[in-house]
Amino acid sequence: MHVSVETAEQTRSRLHRVIATAQLQVLPQAYAYVETPASQFPSPHLASAIALVRDEQVWSALVPADDDAGERYVVFSFHFAPDLDNSGFVGWLASHLKATVGTGVLVVCGHNRARGGIFDYWGAPESMAAPVLAEVRKLRAAGSAG
Repeated sequence: MHVSVETAEQTRSRLHRVIATAQLQVLPQAYAYVETPASQFPSPHLASAIALVRDEQVWSALVPADDDAGERYVVFSFHFAPDLDNSGFVGWLASHLKATVGTGVLVVCGHNRARGGIFDYWGAPESMAAPVLAEVRKLRAAGSAG
């Protein structure tokens, strides 16, 4: 992992370039968490989950939401350009979205060497989909222009 030593303005400028050049994909359906007892893994949700996280009691799978899902999330992903330092991106964007749109987010990170390394899945409450995605697109446009 690369560690950047830079001013706050340099970080902001770099992360605007990162978001502008990242591959953004908005998933076409809502997602929700489904819990499975830890003793019952592998879960029936394994094939459809985009994330699996475990604590001592449950596997929590982020899967396409059905009509009965409680909390539903709009999910979007970023695959980053391999030649740009994306360190600090999660904190920067999460803080920005909280400050400008008012919502928190969920973030699950993975790694795919064939696509440049780190990638992120982001989720926001489905009710906040329009303002969150509009703000993400605004940041991407600002990064492309600057």
